[in-house]
Amino acid sequence: MTLSSTRSAVRAGALTAALAAFLCTTATAVSVAAAAESPSARPAAVQADVPAGVTAGVAVFDRQTGTFTEQLNTAGQFRSASVVKLLIALDVLWNRSPDALSAADRARIDTMLRGSDDTAASTFWSNNGSGAIVDRMVTRLGLTDTARPPSTHPGYWGYTALSARDTVKIYRHLLDSAPAATRDYILGDLRQSTRCATDGYDQHFGIAGSFNRPWAVKQGWSGFSSGGCTAPAATASGAAGAAEEPAGTDARTPAGADAVDLSRPALHTTGVVGAGDRSIVAVFTLHPGGTSYGKAYTDIGRLTRSLNVPGASRPAGTWVGTWGSGVRVRTQATTTSGAITTLPAGVEVLVGCQKRGQQVSQPPYVNDWWAQLPQYGGYMTNIYLSVPENQVPGVPVC
Repeated sequence: MTLSSTRSAVRAGALTAALAAFLCTTATAVSVAAAAESPSARPAAVQADVPAGVTAGVAVFDRQTGTFTEQLNTAGQFRSASVVKLLIALDVLWNRSPDALSAADRARIDTMLRGSDDTAASTFWSNNGSGAIVDRMVTRLGLTDTARPPSTHPGYWGYTALSARDTVKIYRHLLDSAPAATRDYILGDLRQSTRCATDGYDQHFGIAGSFNRPWAVKQGWSGFSSGGCTAPAATASGAAGAAEEPAGTDARTPAGADAVDLSRPALHTTGVVGAGDRSIVAVFTLHPGGTSYGKAYTDIGRLTRSLNVPGASRPAGTWVGTWGSGVRVRTQATTTSGAITTLPAGVEVLVGCQKRGQQVSQPPYVNDWWAQLPQYGGYMTNIYLSVPENQVPGVPVC
């Protein structure tokens, strides 16, 4: 197993006691019941717990009752990052059956929606009119807060302005108005969202990390330097953050588009949750400059878990912080077993149970306990969990 060297020169003398105190105050140990929520489980008032320093736009729509269970800054405009790929795909398929697509275009849509591939999005953006794609979809879907990228960045499709309430409209169109073939094709791809995007970012945060399947998600991220994830097809585009690559040029800028924040790191989770795609969830977030991907991943996870999402089933386990970078999730509790993925540095993980396995040493620490991570389907050594003991308090033995 490749172990992090982030703290190889730390953890000695008085620093050990200070770190233990820090870990005790920062580790999260919130047990989550694995039971589906009902509309009556919580009052209709806003439950969204927005972490300090985060700007958020949130909307949760219950399709069964036709009402919103969460609304917070729903009209706030955020740069869309890769969430705009929903509009790009719908534009390609407008008045066209998926069966009519060329093999090349079908492959592009598949990788664009499942792996959030930027090259595929840029190809459609350039070939289909760039900002005109957004203009067409605004008219077709009656969107009120959506606008093409600002005049300063006309070819950056990820700088399209989008809000939580407009995102709900997009999913409602897809679920209730789009031709069945289009609905099934796009949602089929969103249900097959890969943990590792093609640019090497772990995209199973927010909805995908908070709820059991069934769900279908389209995520977005922008402004991060590293996404931690083992992705065989990773591309260099991840270094600058996804959804920011220029493609084509535009001349017009709708009023208000230039006011969208293009600087703070952005992380968004959108999709449908529950049997029969009962709830539509849209969570847009901006984070303080310099926020790591793992910290933003953790914050949007906590925010999403706080929401009243009818029909959602929540996984059982205890949320615990991690430290270090390059930490692997393995198929078994040994460093010689296969690596499933690499965790984003410092991310919070759900621990289902723990068991003894191969002893791991990271001086001055030695630990033979391993945590089972149900969201990843594998194990990580407890040595990188932010708890003061070798075992996680309150977590059962596997």
